Amino acid sequence: MHVPPARARVGVTVVKKLTGTVGRWRPNLSAWSGTDPAVTMDGMRTPFGVIPVGAASAALALVLAGCGSGSPDDVGGESAVATGASATGTAAAGDPGDHATADTDAPPADGVTDADVEAAEQIVAAMDDDELVGSVVMLTYNGTDVAAAADVIRERHLAGAIVMGYNLADGADADTVWQTTDTLAGAAGERGWPVAIGVDQEGGPVARLDDAALDFPPLMAAGAADDADVTRDAIAAQGTDLRNLGFTINFSPVADLTIGAEDPVINVRSPGDDPERVSEVIDAVVGGFTSTGLASAAKHFPGHGALTVDSHEELPVSEDSLEDLADTSYEPFRTAAEAGVPMVLVGHIGLPGTEDVPATLNPDVYESLRDDVGFDGVAVTDALNMGAVTEAPGQETVKAIAAGADLALMPPDSGDAVAALGEALEAGDLPRERLVEAATRVVAMQLWQARIGAVGGVDGEGAEGEGADDGVGAQGSRDGVGAEGSDDGAGAEDAQGSRDGAGGDAAAEGGGDGAGGDAAADDALTALADGSLTVLAGECSFAEPADAVAVTGGSDSARAAFTDAAEDAGLEVRDAGGGNAVTVRVGSGQGGGSADVVVGTSGPWAVEDAGADTILEVYDDNPHALTAVAKYLAGDLEATGRTPVDVSVDAPDCAAG
Repeated sequence: MHVPPARARVGVTVVKKLTGTVGRWRPNLSAWSGTDPAVTMDGMRTPFGVIPVGAASAALALVLAGCGSGSPDDVGGESAVATGASATGTAAAGDPGDHATADTDAPPADGVTDADVEAAEQIVAAMDDDELVGSVVMLTYNGTDVAAAADVIRERHLAGAIVMGYNLADGADADTVWQTTDTLAGAAGERGWPVAIGVDQEGGPVARLDDAALDFPPLMAAGAADDADVTRDAIAAQGTDLRNLGFTINFSPVADLTIGAEDPVINVRSPGDDPERVSEVIDAVVGGFTSTGLASAAKHFPGHGALTVDSHEELPVSEDSLEDLADTSYEPFRTAAEAGVPMVLVGHIGLPGTEDVPATLNPDVYESLRDDVGFDGVAVTDALNMGAVTEAPGQETVKAIAAGADLALMPPDSGDAVAALGEALEAGDLPRERLVEAATRVVAMQLWQARIGAVGGVDGEGAEGEGADDGVGAQGSRDGVGAEGSDDGAGAEDAQGSRDGAGGDAAAEGGGDGAGGDAAADDALTALADGSLTVLAGECSFAEPADAVAVTGGSDSARAAFTDAAEDAGLEVRDAGGGNAVTVRVGSGQGGGSADVVVGTSGPWAVEDAGADTILEVYDDNPHALTAVAKYLAGDLEATGRTPVDVSVDAPDCAAG
């Protein structure tokens, strides 16, 4: 098993029963930056993490989704009025009862413990049939009516919901996202454990939150940087940001080995094509997320990166059997399991002999995940509303759970899903033992998150009057990171429960934990961008540093970001064709004519034959990546990245120093 670095121990003590409805507690994550982002856990103590004796409710879930297609639940059309906790913007955290696991001193990086599993077994044993079938289903919903979505979770006892781009208004900022997740959290009511709130925020081409979250690159940038510490720091910054936005799950990392240009779905989302290097990146990513209390999901088992058909549209079929895939494609998933990843997401992939059956519905795939990979956490399906799945309404969920999935992600209609599960359970077609096994895994993971303070908990006064020691303000604000450096954070008087510790400008900027957290995140993303800068043609150091540049190609935002970065690097920015400026073309397009320097932003295969004297690859067009280019052209940065996939050009080995 993977042994995490030494960390401060979490001394969380279960205390006497809470009474009444309490507000949603939000942790202070501002110290979670740097190589060891969990250096302190003070301010993370919470009595939450258990369920009241005799309560029978749905268990939580973890999921991925980068993949929804088709029509999600049309909850906007249902008669649903926000009531109770969600109507006031606070969530009932529940009663510690006798199932407590929060007295363990296991740090977050240890993940789910045996005590969590034992507690989950007791919780699930108390569920009735409706609660049991709901506990293995993850909602997707149409539109922006989050109160209606929360009512569906509550009424159907669902594990939780995933927030997609279409659930947020155009231009949604961090506060808007937080209000969405806060309303979903309120659906827990008094069931005693929190709602799972997921997002598919890989970075690069798969990012659902736009400017509300950190602008993060795809994992191929981490593969190019090939530095575990740099990757872990950057992921910890991303995890902290998402946790502060109210998410409990991020459906990342992509653990597939890509074939590059012919791979239409994964490509730059993958760390690369080499099992060893991809595994090293996955180990760092899982550790970074787990250290912040954010659940992650390695995807898309048994391996999607060598397929040339998009499973959003139809079912791709692998030429390799499970035995073949086990020799190469399984390696990053084994690494993820050893690193303690809470979830593995199974993709929609046909296999030899079962070409018409998606892996998500194939018992052999789940058996291989358990036996050949050694994974014992939550197995979650890829989005069940994708084109690769063609089962009758509700039957996709029954077949997935019967095959071995623990969580059904994004069925086309959650009502059909729970109804079909209930009918199968009553008829004896779906053994209760299988549902209990699935629900127990899901609940145990949520108890881990609750125990370390990642979700749920109390505001203001702690259960033994220790709220002041925990740094938790009366309205869920975070200690010490509010505007003006106030002790109580910025949200203490905000009846709507504004983002903790991100008051004022910090909230509007997508951000982190106040100025200190933002600076740490910026440093981490800068290090990743600098380390991933890859030279495909030219020199590792720009032979003749430029005095002036002219930029062409790319999007308006990319050109603007590069212009700002160039000026910050001391370069004069001129119009194209204006004097002796170095002409820089951003992206693979041919617009703007010839260029001295071509900068790839979507994978090295797109620019390797560009024909320029200098060809760079930065894997994304975010400001940090383009800033690395500007520093390189100014002579202030030597490129050290190495392409993580095979290319046809003889690129210099800048990583060798």
